[in-house]
Amino acid sequence: MEKYIADPRLKTSLCGIELDNPVIAASGTFGYGYEFAEHYDINMLGSFSFKGTTGEPRFGNPTPRIAEVPSGMLNSVGLQNPGVDAVIAKELPRLKKCFSKPVMANVSGFSTEEYTHVCELLDKEEQVGWLEVNISCPNVHGGGMGFGTSPELAAEVTRAVKKVTTKPVIMKLTPNVTDIVSIAKACEEAGADGISLINTVLSMRINLNTRRPLLANTTGGMSGPAVFPLAVRMVYQVSKAVSVPVVGLGGISTPEDVIEMMMAGACAVEVGAANLADPFACKNIIEGLPAAMDRYGIGSLGEIIGAAH
Repeated sequence: MEKYIADPRLKTSLCGIELDNPVIAASGTFGYGYEFAEHYDINMLGSFSFKGTTGEPRFGNPTPRIAEVPSGMLNSVGLQNPGVDAVIAKELPRLKKCFSKPVMANVSGFSTEEYTHVCELLDKEEQVGWLEVNISCPNVHGGGMGFGTSPELAAEVTRAVKKVTTKPVIMKLTPNVTDIVSIAKACEEAGADGISLINTVLSMRINLNTRRPLLANTTGGMSGPAVFPLAVRMVYQVSKAVSVPVVGLGGISTPEDVIEMMMAGACAVEVGAANLADPFACKNIIEGLPAAMDRYGIGSLGEIIGAAH
């Protein structure tokens, strides 16, 4: 397998941890990495965020839970995962064999206590570099989105997680709100080390033949290129309002998208739905970045962070 040689012009840092490049594979689209490692050296990534982890194993929502839409997809997977104990015992040791860099641990929960329990356990794992706390999943009834739509609840989870962790905590926000800035600022004031946004946009489609929703869960989260302009707007607004690092995600599929998101204020980006359409998406984006930078006269990615402000 061809070994990737890092281009120093692509370097960036996230909460004090240096990345060879800003491209991070987003949670839920990259599994635990080893499936992709069969196809290319995933150490070329800046990092990746592994599958959203809860306290107990979750089977997820009923099927169908994936549907294609123009310029994107809907998903209502429902946080299917083996639970934090199995992730620590089985997935992380297997991951370590194919990925040598710090990895981002994505954490979900249905109560403040669950968030703190999972974060406290994952914080102790050597390979975990950051804890990405998902308070934004719009697919699971009774939790998820409720925390991310209230500044008070978002701050409550942030404070609780920070009390039991030593590693950088990045709060992942939902776009399904009226005022994204107030929620980001509440997280920052409660001690968040970074903000990532956006998660999926609550959406639905109807089957004209059956006259029923396409998804068994009725609604799901939309991702893909259709949400990119919304993501750029929110990253721009939040990065102007907070002083902590911002990770931009939502519909990124090209090197140019990475550059645009960084100009909006992101110091790193996550690539999600594109991985499901093309398992080489992150590889192709990273390899294409130097040529795209040359076309726009960019000497290093560090110089363009927030350039649109």
